[in-house]
Amino acid sequence: MNKNLRKPIWAASTLAKGEGGATGDWRSHRPVLNKEKCTVVLRNKPVCHLCWLYCPEIVISRTIPPEIDLLYCKGCGICAKECPVDAISMELEEKD
Repeated sequence: MNKNLRKPIWAASTLAKGEGGATGDWRSHRPVLNKEKCTVVLRNKPVCHLCWLYCPEIVISRTIPPEIDLLYCKGCGICAKECPVDAISMELEEKD
């Protein structure tokens, strides 16, 4: 057997926001953060950030308060669904 075939093959990649370009104009609903309900804001500590963890587009910052980059957000609503205190609501996108 060829010794080269025994070597493991692996690939490494890093997550990058916006690899597909600015896709924010795809959405019909936008996430809106209610800072009065957000656990991270209320405790002033990075204790939750489930919105950041589950965002498939990596557009939510892991800051206090979390910020959502609407230029790249597709409006999937996963962040709102995963928020345990309902601090994120999906509101109808108003187009010009």
